[in-house]
Amino acid sequence: MRLRDCHNFNDFRELARRRLPGPIFDYIAGGADDEATLRQNTASFERCDLVPNVLLGVSSLGTVSLEELRKAYDTPQVYQFYFHKDRALNHAMMQRAKAAGVNIMMLTVDSITGGNRERDLRTGFSIPFHLTLGGMLQFAIKPMWAINYLTHEKFRLPQLDEHVDMSGGAMSIGRYFTEMLDPSMTWNDVAEMVRVWNGQFCLKGIMSVADVKRAVEIGCTGIILSNHGGRQLDGSRSAFDQLAEIVDAVGDRIDVMMDGGVQRGTHVIKALSLGAKAVGVGRFYLFPLAAAGQAGVEQALSLMRAEIERDMKLMGCASVSQLSRANLRFR
Repeated sequence: MRLRDCHNFNDFRELARRRLPGPIFDYIAGGADDEATLRQNTASFERCDLVPNVLLGVSSLGTVSLEELRKAYDTPQVYQFYFHKDRALNHAMMQRAKAAGVNIMMLTVDSITGGNRERDLRTGFSIPFHLTLGGMLQFAIKPMWAINYLTHEKFRLPQLDEHVDMSGGAMSIGRYFTEMLDPSMTWNDVAEMVRVWNGQFCLKGIMSVADVKRAVEIGCTGIILSNHGGRQLDGSRSAFDQLAEIVDAVGDRIDVMMDGGVQRGTHVIKALSLGAKAVGVGRFYLFPLAAAGQAGVEQALSLMRAEIERDMKLMGCASVSQLSRANLRFR
């Protein structure tokens, strides 16, 4: 199986499964506990049907530093931020992002502790590695991944170079996540970040109406409904199932976005029809990235764009602004 054989999300997933050592694939593919939420994220889209319109005249032809990214791309950029125990470090990282021209600060709030990812426990995949015999065998039978890893540019976290000693490799990264990130973050901490940033500020990982209203009160301009791809609290509600409730409650006061389980252009259209301003993807680009690098991601995104454009035409919609709940029916 080669990159040119990939035509959708599941093809890229299968290519990644064939090329990656088992522990690496399971880390990307897996969720928490029984992985019920992981499955639900995509299944929730299947309970929603699209109702197209016709004869409306739709055309048929229709890990890099902040500074390096800003220099390479002039598109709007978002900084996904994790809250640190060292408040001075938080402030310094925000100031650096502001100076680099980052447009939006996005704080992740659903990762105060890691989810129980049982696939990783079975293979021993962790930071640092404590591989089981089965896990080591998977690396041995797929040596190209290890060769690519060893010959690729060394892993680094350039935003933290001045603050964290990463010379210990995987051990240092593990210590960073366990010792430096602050699980005691409060709404007061977030409100202070919003004040200091003084610009577009988004919270990622909240799901309740009460929390979204609180985000509005402290000055956030956007939220991303997310259960971290089913990797944190297994049994939690899917973002798509929660979307209408959130949009109805605060959609006129804050930009509502979502991620989780998005694999098709129709999934994007359904989310936008419910009132989402944007849709995020994770595994959708991670599988092609892991399997085929930049070429894989470019092909996956190209296919997604083509799907969305084709599905919009079939829906009888010439622009996103024409999407609405009138185009949806729930089973």
